[in-house]
Amino acid sequence: MCGITGFYKLNQMKILEAENILKSMTNTLFHRGPDASGIFSDSSTNLLMGHRRLSILDTSSDGLQPMHSHSTNLVIAYNGEIYNHLEIRAQLEEENPSVSWNSTSDTETLLEAFEHWGISDTLPKLRGMFAIALFDKSKGDFYLIRDRFGEKPLYYGWIDQKDEKSVFSFASELKAFKKFPNFSNQISKDALLQYFSYMYVPSPLSIYEGIYKLEPGCILKFSSQPPQKQMCDIPHSSSNESYAHENITINRWYDLGEIVNKASQNRFENFEEATSALESELEEVIRLQSLSDVPLGAFLSGGVDSSAIVALMQKQSSEPIKTFTIGFEDPSFDESPYAKDVANHLKTDHSELLVTANDAQSIIPNLPNIYDEPFADYSQIPTYFVCKSAKQAVTVSLSGDAGDELFGGYNRYLIGPGLWSKISILPRFLREFIGRILLFLPIKTWDLIYRQYSKFFFKEDVICHFGEKVHKMASRLRNVHSEDQLFLSLIAEPLAQKIVLNDKKNFKSLNQIPPFLKDPLPTNGINDFASMMMYRDTLNYLTDDILCKVDRASMSNSLETRVPFLDHKIVELAWRMPLKMKINRSEGKSVLRNILYKHVPKKIIERPKAGFSIPLGDWLKGPLKDWADTLLEKSRIQKEGYLNAEYVSELWAEHLDGKRDWTFKIWSILMFQSWLESIK
Repeated sequence: MCGITGFYKLNQMKILEAENILKSMTNTLFHRGPDASGIFSDSSTNLLMGHRRLSILDTSSDGLQPMHSHSTNLVIAYNGEIYNHLEIRAQLEEENPSVSWNSTSDTETLLEAFEHWGISDTLPKLRGMFAIALFDKSKGDFYLIRDRFGEKPLYYGWIDQKDEKSVFSFASELKAFKKFPNFSNQISKDALLQYFSYMYVPSPLSIYEGIYKLEPGCILKFSSQPPQKQMCDIPHSSSNESYAHENITINRWYDLGEIVNKASQNRFENFEEATSALESELEEVIRLQSLSDVPLGAFLSGGVDSSAIVALMQKQSSEPIKTFTIGFEDPSFDESPYAKDVANHLKTDHSELLVTANDAQSIIPNLPNIYDEPFADYSQIPTYFVCKSAKQAVTVSLSGDAGDELFGGYNRYLIGPGLWSKISILPRFLREFIGRILLFLPIKTWDLIYRQYSKFFFKEDVICHFGEKVHKMASRLRNVHSEDQLFLSLIAEPLAQKIVLNDKKNFKSLNQIPPFLKDPLPTNGINDFASMMMYRDTLNYLTDDILCKVDRASMSNSLETRVPFLDHKIVELAWRMPLKMKINRSEGKSVLRNILYKHVPKKIIERPKAGFSIPLGDWLKGPLKDWADTLLEKSRIQKEGYLNAEYVSELWAEHLDGKRDWTFKIWSILMFQSWLESIK
């Protein structure tokens, strides 16, 4: 794991001055690569590239970056791991017996592969995660390349300087951009609106105007010099369509839609055949991803995904593998006993960190620095601590992320199709009428009705926040008229536009559709609502929330994380499976469970899960109240000029009074306010 950054200097800037700026930008990424650093500068093109290194493969100085190819024609600054680089080396040696090696690093392998096969033929061969800056000196071509699913972050864009020309730059994290002298990029109101809808800023937007995330599976290229004129529209490359801005092009080198189309032509027909194929490929992926010259372990929550990864890791190891989980003081939020049961059964070397409320609250002030832009998935807190715990013993940890998106693990995949079948059969006017009736009674009244009469319909009080759920259903009845709209209602917070100050001149669109919904669905293979949601989540939520959360939490602790489920061959196998192999009645991940139960008894796994969560709503009313009061103070918000102060005050008062549970909305506002304070 590493951090990369760089820029094209303006002609009037002296090279020594530019190199000093680059060193400052590179040093902001120290946490991503504490072991070494390096820079490259080319006076003929004005290009500078910087690198911070976390040594995983070939920890010697032979693996330092930026690295030149043997011909010296290619220069690379790269963040990631190529798990099959030894196989690629062997293939290169077979096709070019004269090739020689200076190191055992995957970086050198990558460079020689690009030199031998070219970029477009090399990328499909790679099994790994990566964000790459590559310069071809002979042609003057510059490339930014991101892995298939966006495991590694990569930003690019133009740094605004007060009263000066803009500078094209790139970096692993936004903090590097802000080290450029006179950085003056404004906060993007469009990104802000998207943030309050999804709790993160979706690709390709960033929180700053003029700076973007390179989308997963994309390659950006320009020749000679980058344009100084910034993009006036959002740079989004969809399936089979390029994005162009002057001499910049952005293309997808990996298209999930094409994968789904091909998979639909080669469906598994037998459940046992699918299980066997998945287990065999997972074992191979875990073998590849266990390649490391430093200590390696795995996260273990006790759920299906992480337990399956750990079980197959332990199967391959002659020694107990190291596993990590965290526990909480509050037993209703503590999953650690479940993880311990799995660890005991598999006989792993298990570590458990007990996190107190004070511990969790202590990291909150540092979250803006860790995440670099507003980010409000509050599982960021336990994720940080499990990474901190793992770093005490290992430098690399495998995770079970992406199992939900690939194998149908989220509740919305279970409830969404049934909900749509009920909503869609009602005429629109009738939906409107019923919705109005349901909204007529306040949430408190619905809660009272439920407490009084639920005993006649349910054996126990099973529905939490009944009134909230009634109002959400009413809103869907009134406003949802398509599967896409229902999907958005399941993943997005409503009324986000009420939080952001309505300054129409600064919005490109007050009701902007997120880019991931603009992409056409595959022509084949998406024949049901659940599969559509899984496809959309893989392209958006997985990258910009889950993987972002884990990358920043792990990198802030200088820990590399690897995601076996995101090997592209696993993804392809998953999409060859019909939905019935993933979701069986009211349970997801059927095929994955079938593998897991060969190694861990069903009774250990089949139990209620607390989820990777914390009692945030209670904290906001208790120990975090003073901190929240300061950030949410009405005059402060008015002075800052980004949020609707009246609406924010109303939300906060209702939450404190117990009239509404606004935990998610309040937390998203607090994370923005805290981030805003950090950049002053």
